[in-house]
Amino acid sequence: MKKGDFKQIPPGVTEIILESISDGVFTVDHKWRITSFNRAAEKITGIPREEAIGKHCWEVFRSSICETDCALRRTMKQGKPFVDSSTYIVNYEKNRVPVVVCTSLLKDEKGTVVGGVETFRDMSLVEELRRKLDARFQVGDMVSRSPSMHKIFTVLPQVADSDSTVLIQGETGTGKELLARAIHELSPRRQKPFIAINCGALPDTLLESELFGYKAGAFTNAIKDKPGYFALAEGGTIFLDEINDVSAAFQVRLLRVLQERTFHPLGATRTVKADVRVIAASNKSLADMVKTGAFRQDLFYRINVVPLALPPLRERKEDIPLLVDRFINRLNLLRGKTVAGIRQEALSLLMSHNYPGNIRELENIIEHAFVLCPKGRIEPNCLPDSLINPIPRAPVHETIDAALKSVETHAILDSLKRNSYNRLATARDLGMHKTTLFRKIKSLGIDLPEIDGRSNRKKLVKVASTQL
Repeated sequence: MKKGDFKQIPPGVTEIILESISDGVFTVDHKWRITSFNRAAEKITGIPREEAIGKHCWEVFRSSICETDCALRRTMKQGKPFVDSSTYIVNYEKNRVPVVVCTSLLKDEKGTVVGGVETFRDMSLVEELRRKLDARFQVGDMVSRSPSMHKIFTVLPQVADSDSTVLIQGETGTGKELLARAIHELSPRRQKPFIAINCGALPDTLLESELFGYKAGAFTNAIKDKPGYFALAEGGTIFLDEINDVSAAFQVRLLRVLQERTFHPLGATRTVKADVRVIAASNKSLADMVKTGAFRQDLFYRINVVPLALPPLRERKEDIPLLVDRFINRLNLLRGKTVAGIRQEALSLLMSHNYPGNIRELENIIEHAFVLCPKGRIEPNCLPDSLINPIPRAPVHETIDAALKSVETHAILDSLKRNSYNRLATARDLGMHKTTLFRKIKSLGIDLPEIDGRSNRKKLVKVASTQL
């Protein structure tokens, strides 16, 4: 085609093209009032063109980033386009619609900026496909991409279908109760109650009455019968959390219940049969407690029929983005917020943390961020100060002797520096004889510089120095 053969597309054809594409397109003036609104924009938002034109864009879209992190506002301010910003809008039926937006300046024939233009694409189908893919990483309320967790997810249907006692072990905050609930929901007992009780939170006498119930007159103020959790969970599942904190005396009671599937309410003259599945959990190694005599061996073998070990979050950090998305969505629903997600910089800070409190700690961090970042995306400054400026940790020593040597070494080095490495003055400063100081310098492996407080020219004194 020759240069003279080129023909400009008439303005009317441009309008036809805009009306034909599947992406929503709208323009705004400098006062943020909508000046054009194509057919796809009508379809995605559910708002007629005549109703949208003349309104402020945030009145029409009610997006999660309106007035806070608006891509079009950034384009108008910085004079450059933004491509593929993910967010969501609220349509006419008040449903959230995930979209991807692109923004650019709107200029006239002379190149004068007269406003801004934004295109947005409905990502509902993509989001639905993503949810279906995410379902592969989800069991009940638990989500994970970790291979170690997938091993648990794989055997969970068989574990749930059986009626065997399960022992879940893992650090505090790893989601032991969520796993217990998932087992119950997948089991034939799913239509019956699931009751959880924290054994470590109650003394023996109260724990006994809570689990097994009591009869009227069993003790003072027992004016009527009260069923215990075993009776209330009849046909279902009872979850005994922190079973490692149960006393030796109460371990005997539990052993009888698990062996004979019967229990004895306080003040009762007859035993009661218990059709209940037991799932126990511990935040300590019960096998180690058995070795030290802190936990009964026979009870351990009775509850350790199907053991499941939940890894700590620091060993499955690939789950952090998945968990963050879940917590953000949950808090948005609970609190009516419009937090769109998390910035990459903030996510990087989360990924570098070790989480001594595990998943529960991560959830608390996101809840903290919701207080400081109620809209837009979670920024690094919305996170707790301990993540932004981590507190330096003291070195961990394997033995007490190693710790004492470390303290002693630092004390001697500090005193040497204060006394310009004059060993006689250092010995006086530390309240010991010079010979004792020399012996400690040698045993601790402290190297001294060439300059001594008594002389400017001395040989380097090392651990193996014959002078010491």
